[in-house]
Amino acid sequence: MPAIQRIDSSTRPVALFGSTGTRVIELRATAALPSHTLMRRAGEATGQLALALAPHARTVWVAAGPGNNGGDGFVAASWLQQQGKRCVVTLTGDPAKAPADAKDAFERAQAAGVSFENEAPKLASHDLAIDGLLGIGGSRAPQDRLADDVRRLNALACPVLAIDVPSGLNVDTGQPYGADCVVATHTLSLLTLKPGLFTGAGRDQAGQIWFDSLGVESTPEHAPDAWLHGHSARIDGGARRHAAHKGTFGDVAVVGGAAGMTGAAILAARAAHAAGAGRVFVALLRDVHHGSADIDVLRPELMFRSDWCESPPAVLMQTTVVCGCGGGDAIRGPLPRLISVAARLVLDADALNAIAGDRGLRSALLARRTRRLQTVLTPHPLEAARLLDGRTTEVQSDRIGAARELADRYGCVVVLKGSGSVIAAPDTVPVINATGNAALASAGTGDVLAGWIGGRWAQAAEPATSAAVFEVAASAVAEHGAAAEPLAPGALRAADLIETLYTRERARP
Repeated sequence: MPAIQRIDSSTRPVALFGSTGTRVIELRATAALPSHTLMRRAGEATGQLALALAPHARTVWVAAGPGNNGGDGFVAASWLQQQGKRCVVTLTGDPAKAPADAKDAFERAQAAGVSFENEAPKLASHDLAIDGLLGIGGSRAPQDRLADDVRRLNALACPVLAIDVPSGLNVDTGQPYGADCVVATHTLSLLTLKPGLFTGAGRDQAGQIWFDSLGVESTPEHAPDAWLHGHSARIDGGARRHAAHKGTFGDVAVVGGAAGMTGAAILAARAAHAAGAGRVFVALLRDVHHGSADIDVLRPELMFRSDWCESPPAVLMQTTVVCGCGGGDAIRGPLPRLISVAARLVLDADALNAIAGDRGLRSALLARRTRRLQTVLTPHPLEAARLLDGRTTEVQSDRIGAARELADRYGCVVVLKGSGSVIAAPDTVPVINATGNAALASAGTGDVLAGWIGGRWAQAAEPATSAAVFEVAASAVAEHGAAAEPLAPGALRAADLIETLYTRERARP
């Protein structure tokens, strides 16, 4: 049986299955294996990981629920009891009414000498608790005794290992069903990896994620709900040829930087240049911009062109345009022409807000797909909600669904930013990004991402297809997040993020 795998930002692309897909795989595997095999494998894997995580624990508390998640906990308790640990199980529900697998595991745990008690034991900091309350069987906020056990687990000073998924978490969306949701130190995802563990609140609730396929491999007939991409998803552009020149690596134009927000455009432009674009132009919005020097003294390579947006159509067609960073209301001026003409367009921030409030711009954006003009949208949740005519809470309640709806509605590649950024495109399985952390929650890092995508995209070979743009965006998001690792105290300043990105890029073999 394959070893338990640690899942982190270095993970190679792996398929993610929600509750429905997981149950299909589980049913087929159960039918092909002897009775109780999957539960025994799941419980033993949980016990093995528990022992590895807390080798000096004297007491292990298993909070078991009424279904198969509790059955996994029974098997884990039996296995740990055999290793010399004192295992105490508190059971919510009647074992006589449990599913057949869980009933069998309960009887085996009794025979193994596992202690079943009404109250949770007192645990020291070196002990361990196992959350076997609900797993993927939960479909609402824990109630009554289950909610009490969730609160007890969250109050512990010792590590908490969740079986499959922290109880109370929606495995499809990554959002808790209610106020009571286990905050695990570790989560062992069984049979499949679930998308909700990697986006929304899932990353905070699940802690360190581990995976055991239980010896069951998904097949092409099992279509994943999403893919998890880490560092290894980065696209290698290959070595630069000696005969290449700056024109070989494409032009980027950053349009934005209205009065008081010049820094946003400059950050995006610096990022595009650091990503490897041959030339980067900065078109500050002069109609409201006053007294700015036409130079970035720290990066004088950037070329400021106040009239760039009036360039001939052929120039706009050949340039990757990053539009909206610090644009304010002034972005409404050049936006219609850019949407109409630019072949490669990254829309961020105020450009997205302008489109959300203008039906004409929405229609023009959608028409780009029929003309084979490629677009990347990079909204944060509030901007996404505006584009969907909804609320931020609705976007966050189903981030994968929101990203897919945006991609389908506007015919674009979409990067829905946030914890576990989601990259979506029409008729494409979405990607959840595994890199990054809360250090990126600072002003300007989104502008850096937009510029980095633009700089990466500018170097991509023609013709630009939706699939190719999707891969560029996913790779750029992974690189952007990786530059914030490992997590350090405080926020990562956007200008420092660019330098880290550049240093990492230069260090690539």
